[in-house]
Amino acid sequence: MYTNVTEAGLKLLEEARPLGEDEYVISADEKTSVQARCRCHPTLAPGQARAMRVNHTYGRGGALAYLAAYDVHRAKVFGRCEPRTGIDPFMNLVTQVMSQEPNASAKRVFWIVDNGSSHRGQKAADRLNGAFPNAVMVHTPVHASWLNQVEIYFSVVQRKVLSPNDFTNLGEVGDRLRAFEDRYNTTVQPFQWKFTTSDLDDLLARLDRHTADHQEESSASPAA
Repeated sequence: MYTNVTEAGLKLLEEARPLGEDEYVISADEKTSVQARCRCHPTLAPGQARAMRVNHTYGRGGALAYLAAYDVHRAKVFGRCEPRTGIDPFMNLVTQVMSQEPNASAKRVFWIVDNGSSHRGQKAADRLNGAFPNAVMVHTPVHASWLNQVEIYFSVVQRKVLSPNDFTNLGEVGDRLRAFEDRYNTTVQPFQWKFTTSDLDDLLARLDRHTADHQEESSASPAA
């Protein structure tokens, strides 16, 4: 269960200490393959007694990756567009965030990430800490990336920015995403996150029981 959870993450759970005034939490991830689809006929806005009309045929204008880091206490988003995902694009995002105050001089900045290939395992945690000694990577449990609050932001982006997907080119996609970031950062409040550490403990316990039950079933199964 804990094979992909970093040592720093386990230590943080064990300590369960409240954050200090100079400690911050950043939730980060990538939204892959954001496509520019140019509809063959113009999209018609909704009107009286008429739903929005989006043509089902389109031309492909390429795809990009949208990387975002969300400060969960200040409700501030840092985003960037890259040609693709990977270690280098993710570290570009890290540098963008960690080079700005208050993160640059903070005592600790916790980076909450899932187990995607761009930031998987202890090697990724060591890479992050090597580049920025005050940065600590904490992985969500395997198959539980929904625990990362940046996924809520991505949901908002999908609904308010990318749907319907009707863009002439990738430059238009990037411009729309950056404009939305600017507006978002001036209007929103932190998410009212209701998933507590006790809820996480219960979830992990259930997953452990589920794993143990399956192991017992496998052991009890007769040989073929």
